[in-house]
Amino acid sequence: MKKETLSLELTVYDSEKELSAEDAALMNRARKAREDAYAPYSNFKVGAAVLMENGEVVVGNNQENASYPSGLCAERVAVFQAGARYPGLAVMKIAIAAGSETKPLAKPAAPCGNCRQSIFEYENKQRKPIELLLMGASGEVYKCPSIQGLLPLAFGREFL
Repeated sequence: MKKETLSLELTVYDSEKELSAEDAALMNRARKAREDAYAPYSNFKVGAAVLMENGEVVVGNNQENASYPSGLCAERVAVFQAGARYPGLAVMKIAIAAGSETKPLAKPAAPCGNCRQSIFEYENKQRKPIELLLMGASGEVYKCPSIQGLLPLAFGREFL
């Protein structure tokens, strides 16, 4: 028997003001997308902005449904739209901004398991890491160099 340790590399910024101009602009697009989220049941709004290798930015936000499993998270809306609009182009970064209308969220919210798996699929397909920027309504910003940090034992094509 042996033990292995899996670790997460994360850069933590005190606020959005510490981000590079490119990262701040992408996070701003995610925040704007969050404003238009349709979340009448959870009141938890999320916006995502995907930076493509050609410089285009594709946004998405969560879309809820009274039949909860029928809704879709912001990250998947944005990533799937990016894949449909720019097939064959790599996703470079994804900025995710989350916020609750009922309680202040001063720390980043990470993507759910379904979104992590979906982002991993694109990262695996393009064989290039996808950087993640995570932010709540205010406060710290987390920067993760790859989705694999958030999904260390990912299920990929090599298992099929």
